[in-house]
Parts: sequence; structure tokens; C-alpha cells
Amino acid sequence: MSKVQLLLLAAGRSSRMKEPKQLLPWDGKKLIEHQILNLLATGESLTVVMGAYAEKILPLIEPLPIDIVHNDCWEDGMGTSIAQGTSHLLEQHPNMDGILISLIDQPLLTTAHFNKMLTAFQPGSKQIIISKADIQWSGAPVLFDKTFIRELIQLKGDEGAKKVTNKHKDAIVTIDGGALLTDIDTPLAYQEVLQRYMKMK
Repeated sequence: MSKVQLLLLAAGRSSRMKEPKQLLPWDGKKLIEHQILNLLATGESLTVVMGAYAEKILPLIEPLPIDIVHNDCWEDGMGTSIAQGTSHLLEQHPNMDGILISLIDQPLLTTAHFNKMLTAFQPGSKQIIISKADIQWSGAPVLFDKTFIRELIQLKGDEGAKKVTNKHKDAIVTIDGGALLTDIDTPLAYQEVLQRYMKMK
């Protein structure tokens, strides 16, 4: 059985949303609680990277069985959260086989999708497992073999994981996420996706 660490990026300011995405209502909980519970249901260990609004969010998530990393440089961009989260995981779990990076704003994704990624992962095969949407978009969640950890730690500013995936296209394995790979960046998108979710239940 592989040893994959889960990393949830939840440090952003949500400037286009005009309020913290992490605290948006979602099925009787807050969005960040929903995402954490989905990831924990895989049975793997989860680390959450915090930044903006941490003082409001921590009381909600500290009771959960997760590890929390504070990114003091969150304003510099997502790359800093990936780098800091990955560095923390390498220090705490030096024998891990890989890291699965997920985002706070893809609430339609289910535990089943994360499990598909974990099942497809072959430790030591230098894989990058990415998610593909039905609109031909691909990206997060992404599962990186430990081979790529050093490159993730070197990310800066707004550099996302795509900087690494674009460099190693021959290592990519794709998992179909269909219509579930939908981001919520604006109030309108949030309402539309929430309505879709309630119809799916």
C-alpha cells in the first residue's frame, strides 16, 4: 500500500468572491469542512495550508484530525502554499511515496474521485496523476510521485503545479473528473455550483 499525503490549499483571499470561499455555506457546513471531510474519507493523512482568514477558520477545523500549516507568505501566490506545504510534508513524512494536492474551490469532487487517483498511483513509477474535466480542461487535483517533491518546494509566487506538470508531460496519467471539476471563483459561480450539488444529492 502506498503512502500518499494529502495537501489541501486553503490560504487564498478569494478576492473575486468578495468573501472567504473557505467559509461559504455548503450542505449544512462550511465549504472548508466539506472539503476536509471528503479528503479524510479516503483514509489518508491530510494537511491543510492556511493563510488569509486563518483566525476565523481555525476554530472550525482545529478539532478535526488534520495537520495545519500556516503560510505567512500567502499573499505572494499559490506557489508559496504548495512549496511550504510540500516542505512541511517532506519534513514530517520523509518516507512518503507521493503528494495529492487539492484546492478549496472544487466542491463537487467526491471522495470517489480522490480514491480513483490513489488507486491509479504506482509508487516509484515517476507518475503525475492529473484530473481531466469534460470541457477538455485538466489540472488539480494532482498527485505527484515523490520524484517531483523538490520541484514543488521550489515553486514561488503565483506559480502553480502546472509549472511542474508542463515540464514532465511524459509522466502524466489522466483521471476523468467529468463535470465535477468545476471551480467557484465568483458569487454567481458559487450559486450555480451549489444548485448543481443539491440536485446531485
